[in-house]
Amino acid sequence: MKKALLLLSVTFVLSFTVQGQTAGWKNLFDGKSLKGWKRLAGDARFTVEDGMIVGTTVPNSGNTFLATEQTFGDFVLELDVKVENDHLNSGIQTRSHFDPAGHQGRGLVYGRQVEVDPSDRAWSGGIYDEGRRGWLYPLSLDSGARHAFRSNGFNHYHIECIGNETRTWINGVPAADLVDTLDPRGFIALQVHMISDPDAAGKKIWFRNIRIRTDHIVPTPFPPGIFVVDFVPNHLTTYEQRNGWKLLFDGRTSKGWRGAYLKGFPKKDWVVRDGTITVLELGG
Repeated sequence: MKKALLLLSVTFVLSFTVQGQTAGWKNLFDGKSLKGWKRLAGDARFTVEDGMIVGTTVPNSGNTFLATEQTFGDFVLELDVKVENDHLNSGIQTRSHFDPAGHQGRGLVYGRQVEVDPSDRAWSGGIYDEGRRGWLYPLSLDSGARHAFRSNGFNHYHIECIGNETRTWINGVPAADLVDTLDPRGFIALQVHMISDPDAAGKKIWFRNIRIRTDHIVPTPFPPGIFVVDFVPNHLTTYEQRNGWKLLFDGRTSKGWRGAYLKGFPKKDWVVRDGTITVLELGG
């Protein structure tokens, strides 16, 4: 009788733990079809093989994307990615958009992309603004994460888009921290990059275990020392404040500043406006 009760207790605990690990997550890929996804911009192929989404490069194509039909605001996204060789490039679009008239009518996907970069540059986990501003967070800003990506197997991506902040992890290693006010909502997409070398045609990129959480999100703590790129003027994140950073200029007043040979802020030739301290032309 005691043994039976013990077995029941262990079974209940294991069941509760598994449910707790998966509660709140939604699979974006059913493992069998591309239902809920659509191809945009280029001609690369996307298929389903062995329960994974497989992107295959083709010659004479621009960047190609497989995008969710649904759009998202705040979310936590997880997936595993593997590339066939070190010369391929890929990425994961977050809160992105599509302009069908872009690229001379071929269509343009634009928005923030989390990089998949198996090359010697090793910028996987960095953040690029596809089709618009270019690099926002090159991984040269966080050298500690540059070797987290494994070129010979699957790599686990953890991406958090909460408010204006995007944070990335590669195989559990913190990579990028970006604050950017553009695109509070958009689709998620998987990229097959254009190829310039004909020998790279037919190469594959695998995506699996794609899941998202949009409710009851709790941000994952970053360790100290991760560089923050912040496009909000005169602003510090809570993380930066906890790490000892302070603003020398509040963006509104001349508080804390004075002329080099004055007791206060200059009464002429210097002004505070539009969030900046500006020196005027003489007599301006």
